[in-house]
Amino acid sequence: MRVNEAIRVKEVRVVSADGEQLGILPIKEALRLAREKDLDLVEVAPTAKPPVCKIMDYGKYRYEQSRREREARKRQKVVDIKEIRLTPKIETHDFQVKVKHALKFLESGDKVKVCVRFRGREIVHADLGKKLLLQLYEAVREKATLEREPKVEGRNMIMVLAAKQE
Repeated sequence: MRVNEAIRVKEVRVVSADGEQLGILPIKEALRLAREKDLDLVEVAPTAKPPVCKIMDYGKYRYEQSRREREARKRQKVVDIKEIRLTPKIETHDFQVKVKHALKFLESGDKVKVCVRFRGREIVHADLGKKLLLQLYEAVREKATLEREPKVEGRNMIMVLAAKQE
């Protein structure tokens, strides 16, 4: 944003500090009006014909803007990707523990990357890995949406789940 002497046009449309339209004025006249009120002339719409300038306290304006940005950052939720690893020969109790972990991650709003690692010749039975991943998805279906279908990548089969939006 350009302020005061940095504004390099002959005429500007001026808006007063209280939002009142003052009309199109020469830049020198607009600067004089701003100085009389101990405020700054700030270009708010540089692409308009003529550019729109507002008489305001620029320091206060910048502070308010940075405060709004900080508030917006505080309200933002960062979504992490949590990983759960399985093997094709997983026991039923171990599987139930992994389901509980997935549910806990999904309830906290994180994404879950479920990975089945194949060792040695287990890769031949990729259908078992896919069946296992779909079984896990069925167990967490009310809390999750399938973001990425099970797919083989190297020696792993990967599926990504995202928390359902209410």
